[in-house]
Amino acid sequence: MSKQTEQTMAPTFRNPAPTVDIIIEIGEAIVLIERKNPPSGWALPGGFVDYGESFEDAARREALEETGLEVRLLRQLHTYSHPDRDARQHTASTVFIATASGVPLAADDAKDARLFSLNELPKLAFDHTRILADYGEYKKTGKLPVYTA
Repeated sequence: MSKQTEQTMAPTFRNPAPTVDIIIEIGEAIVLIERKNPPSGWALPGGFVDYGESFEDAARREALEETGLEVRLLRQLHTYSHPDRDARQHTASTVFIATASGVPLAADDAKDARLFSLNELPKLAFDHTRILADYGEYKKTGKLPVYTA
């Protein structure tokens, strides 16, 4: 069998797309963006990891692109991978907690960027309500989320 025939017969794999989301702390508030593209709504800054890019670099890049803020990553919160977390496709998002200073300015695919208290959140896209509930619990207890199958 020729090499070209072998390549065309190679199996096609459907894998989750790697993404990052960033909880950016500024004082006692966090930064959320209002999405410019569907699905609409407010969300954590974030996006897809580029090929050849580390998750940490992707988080810093997405934060800067969407909010204009240079962030310092503090830690990973958790990876969220439920198949229906994003209606567009199956994604697996590693969520980082970061800190920044300054005023967020919407850019790239964000039409607005604002600071919010955890007690006064708008309606959130994706599974970001769950993510921020886990983050709130982590801030209270110091315990990271643990999920078992």
